[in-house]
Amino acid sequence: MTDIQKLKNIIPQVRRDIVRMVHANNSGHPGGSLGCTEFMIALYFEVMNHNTEFSMDGIGEDIFFLSNGHISPVWYSVLARSGYFSVSELATFRKLNSRLQGHPATHEGLEGIRMASGSLGQGLSVALGTCQSKKLNNDNSIVYTLHGDGELQEGQNWEAIMYAAGNKIDNIIATVDYNQKQIDGSLEEVLSIGDLKAKFESFGWMVFEEEKGNDIESILNVLNAAKTETKKEKPIVILLYTEMGNGVDYMTGTHKWHGSAPNDEQLEIALNQNEETLGDY
Repeated sequence: MTDIQKLKNIIPQVRRDIVRMVHANNSGHPGGSLGCTEFMIALYFEVMNHNTEFSMDGIGEDIFFLSNGHISPVWYSVLARSGYFSVSELATFRKLNSRLQGHPATHEGLEGIRMASGSLGQGLSVALGTCQSKKLNNDNSIVYTLHGDGELQEGQNWEAIMYAAGNKIDNIIATVDYNQKQIDGSLEEVLSIGDLKAKFESFGWMVFEEEKGNDIESILNVLNAAKTETKKEKPIVILLYTEMGNGVDYMTGTHKWHGSAPNDEQLEIALNQNEETLGDY
C-alpha cells in the first residue's frame, strides 16, 4: 500500500536539493526541475520497478530516460535520495570533474544514467530502441521517458512518435512536462505546438491527461492507469500539466527561472518555504 505521506515528505527535500545545487554554482535550471519534482518522486519511489544496484543494460527492470536533460538537478536529487549514489555527491553539481554534469552524461559513470541528454529531442528515439530490445529479449518491463513541451518543437520527436505507433511499441509510457513555458517565453510566443492531445492521437498514441501535475496522488493515479494500458499494441503518452518553479513562490509560473540561479537572499527564501525533512547534504 502506498504511503502517500512518506512520498510527500520527500518533496520539500528534493526542492531544497535543487535550489542549493543551482545556487552553489550560479548555474543550472531550477524552474523545470521544481515543476517535475512530484512526478520524479512518484516514478522512482513508487511506480517503477528498478534496481539501485545499477547496470547499464537494465535487464528485468523498468528504465527511465530524461530527454529534457537540462532539468538534471531534480533527477540527480531523486537518484541520490532513492539510493543510487551518496546524497553528499549532490554538492559536486557542475563542478570540474564532477559526475553530476549540468546535463546528464554517461562517460563519468554516474549510476542511473543511460544516455546523454544535453541535446533536446533525442530521448524518445533512444527509448524506443530500448523498448524493442526488451521485446526481443522477452523482457516485460516498461520504459518511461520525460520530455519538455518546448522540446517537442524538435522534429526528431515526431519521427519517433510516428515510428512508435507504426511498430506497435506498447511497452513505453512517455510523459510531457506540459508547463507551456520555455527559456524565451510561453509556447505560444515562441512557437505554438497546437493541440498536443489531438496530435498524439492522430499519430496513433493512447493519450492520458492530468491537469494536477504537481499533486503526487494524481500523478500516481495517472501513471498506474497508464500502466494498465501497456502491452495493447499502442504507445502511451501522459500530458502532465505542471507549474514551472512549483514550490518556490517567486519562481512559480514564470519562464524567467527556466535557467537562472537564485542569489543568497532568494535561496534563503526558497529554503524557508520548504522545510527540511530528510537532511541536507
